[in-house]
Amino acid sequence: MRRSAFVFLLFLFLGFAARSAGAQAVESADTGTFSVSVGGMASGFDPGQGHNVLIGAGTYVDVHFTHWVQLEGEARWLRWNQYYGLHEDHYLIGPRVPVMRIGGKTQVYGKAMFGLGKETFPFGYGYGSFSALAFGGSMDYRMSRRVTLRAIDFEWQYWPKWLNNKSLYPYGISAGVAYRVF
Repeated sequence: MRRSAFVFLLFLFLGFAARSAGAQAVESADTGTFSVSVGGMASGFDPGQGHNVLIGAGTYVDVHFTHWVQLEGEARWLRWNQYYGLHEDHYLIGPRVPVMRIGGKTQVYGKAMFGLGKETFPFGYGYGSFSALAFGGSMDYRMSRRVTLRAIDFEWQYWPKWLNNKSLYPYGISAGVAYRVF
C-alpha cells in the first residue's frame, strides 16, 4: 500500500511539474508573432530649405505579421517653430525590417516608406502636396510587455518633384512611446 501511494504521488507530482514546465516557455515555431502597436511621437525636422527646424507631434502604427514581415505607418504635423508660416505634414507607410537586437529589450530597425508630404510655403505664397520617399531607422526599447519606448527614430526624406521640378530633402529625428494593442 505504501508503494502504490508513493507511485500515485510521484505521477501526480510529475503531471503537475510537466504542466507548469510547459507554461514557462513556448516553442518559437508555435508562437504567434502578429501584433499591432499604436504610438505618439515628438519630432524635429529640417524642412530641407535651410530655414528653422520645424517641431511637431505625430502618431505611428507598427504591425508585426512575423519577425521579418513588418509594416509601419506614420503621420506627422510639424507646426511649431515656423519660418514665416512654413510648415510641413508627412503621411507615410512602408516596410520595417529588424536589423539587430541589443540585449534582450532593445531592437534596431531599418525602414523604407512612401507617401505624401504637404507643405505650406512662407509668407502665405501657397501650399502643395508632393510625393515623398523616406528612409531611416529606429531604436525601440521594450519597457514592458505592452509599452515600447521609441528612443530615437531618424528619417531622411526625398520629395522628387517639389517646385519647378526641383527635389526637396527634409530630414529629422523623432522619439515616442507605443502601446501594444494586440
